[in-house]
Amino acid sequence: MMRYGISAWALAVVLAALAGFIDAIGFLRSGGLFVSFMSGNSTRLGVDLVAAGPIAALAALLIGSFVVGVVAGGLVGSRWPTRRKGLVLLFVSLIIACSALIETTGGGAVAMLVPLALAMGVVNNVFQRDGDVTIGVTYMTGALVRFGQRLGEALRGGDRWAWCPFLLLWSGLVAGAITGAFAYSHIGAGALWIAAGGAGALSLWGGWLQRTGRDQPREGR
Repeated sequence: MMRYGISAWALAVVLAALAGFIDAIGFLRSGGLFVSFMSGNSTRLGVDLVAAGPIAALAALLIGSFVVGVVAGGLVGSRWPTRRKGLVLLFVSLIIACSALIETTGGGAVAMLVPLALAMGVVNNVFQRDGDVTIGVTYMTGALVRFGQRLGEALRGGDRWAWCPFLLLWSGLVAGAITGAFAYSHIGAGALWIAAGGAGALSLWGGWLQRTGRDQPREGR
């Protein structure tokens, strides 16, 4: 596997918190769908197709938007590889700001949710190597699997702390979801402006990591 330093893992955990924040807002605004958790949307799509429910079309639209975001973020990263982290996160910030503007002006739920799913697809291009994602910041099933695997290795006498980054990644997403649900319930569209500003600040952090070489993984067991 690829092992990152503390600085890179810290950015990953904060990005997971941003994803949780945005996903909670999307869940509340859509009435039960997600803008970053596409496994959940895929299950809802399948169930609603069988039940002829009203959610299938929106679930499919969000899945498609997420995939388009992954493609768009990959194109940005490949075009400017030496500035990939900063530019990808700046792109995320601008897309979230568009969603915030739509919500502020009463543009409707679908018009607001699609950019959020797009942004969550884009953000998965922050940590990658040779075209593959090395740290997924919007989906936690893989992180929980690795947490369990590393914990099992620790119990067998392996690295005592290798499980920590994966637990922190999951915890970041949960903490972000709690914060996002609270913020959106109390200040509505203002929560999205906070997220857009946060992503903009993270673009500076990501750019600094890449310039200093602190974002580079190393090979490890």
